[in-house]
Amino acid sequence: MHGPASSTQWFRLETDDTRATLRLSGSWRIAYLAELDAALGRVTWPAQVEVDASALQDIDSACALVLLRHLEPAAGATRSLTWTGWREVDARIRDRVQAMAQAATPPAAPRRRGTLGQIGWHSAALAALLAGHLAFFGATCAALAALLVRPTRLRPRELSAQLERAGLNAIPVVALVTSLIGVVLAYLLALQATKYGANIFVVDGVAIGVTREFAPIIVAVIVAGRSGAAFTAQLGSMRLTEEIDAIRTLGLDPWQVLVVPRVLALVVALPLLVFVGDVSSLLGAMLITAPMLDIGPGVFVERLQSALDLRHVIVGLVKAPVFAFVIAVIGTRMGMTVGRDSRAVGAATTSTVVQSIVAVILLDAAFAVVLQALGW
Repeated sequence: MHGPASSTQWFRLETDDTRATLRLSGSWRIAYLAELDAALGRVTWPAQVEVDASALQDIDSACALVLLRHLEPAAGATRSLTWTGWREVDARIRDRVQAMAQAATPPAAPRRRGTLGQIGWHSAALAALLAGHLAFFGATCAALAALLVRPTRLRPRELSAQLERAGLNAIPVVALVTSLIGVVLAYLLALQATKYGANIFVVDGVAIGVTREFAPIIVAVIVAGRSGAAFTAQLGSMRLTEEIDAIRTLGLDPWQVLVVPRVLALVVALPLLVFVGDVSSLLGAMLITAPMLDIGPGVFVERLQSALDLRHVIVGLVKAPVFAFVIAVIGTRMGMTVGRDSRAVGAATTSTVVQSIVAVILLDAAFAVVLQALGW
């Protein structure tokens, strides 16, 4: 062994070609952290280091972390450490700091997915989402079946409150939007019909198009953005504040308390809102056809009675509860399963609106295919 290569009031380093003995001394406290860090930074460490703490008075966690950081091998290198002469309390501090430092090592950056990997990942995520919706759909159907067996489990106050929010409070916006849709649709049809002298057939097109397709879809989209998003936000907030867990603790079924009233309210309210949309759209069309096509209200109503078959109205009203059930299931499921943080609630609310609108359009397309095959 050669003489000391470095000497300070806290340590002495004895080295030979491949091995070094670091003899710690004094009190290693946070007050001397900067000086310790600078002194250790000037040392060149060999492959094998023995750390002797026989003369060490005490050491705190900050100084232990600095010591371990300087003893770490460089990238691609290895270093053998031997600990001797450590008191039990100091060794416990050293081991604890070392364990926490290793646990805090950031994980390696994930590999960037290629095109095929992105397709597979999104496909798997979509499959998981659909599986979750299907499972929640089954649980909701089971809750509704249990309600049929025991009708006393229905909560009338919650149901009436949800009917007011999803139904009555939505009438103004539904009436306004659908009346404007009726005006626009009649205007566009009138521009083409006047070229061929077929003004009266504008009433036919508006009546059938509105009652069969436009009113159910427009009202469903409004309800998805209004009530579906509200369901997710309400239930997500309750999950965030652990109110749903409290309901379970009280021995109540969250499906009967939270999900079933919202689903039933929307299923009942949406057909009524679609009917309001039908009437408002036809009134809007009536307003625009009078000045553009010289079709007065009397002529409009008379043509409406002869052109609008009842089956078109029935088709639109039959679609409504199906749309409502899907929107309610998506909205309540996203709220009941949202992550427990405010950012997740916002993301789930946005996702509910998008999923509900896509689901409504897909269901409407399926209705069109099936009804066409049935001759309806």
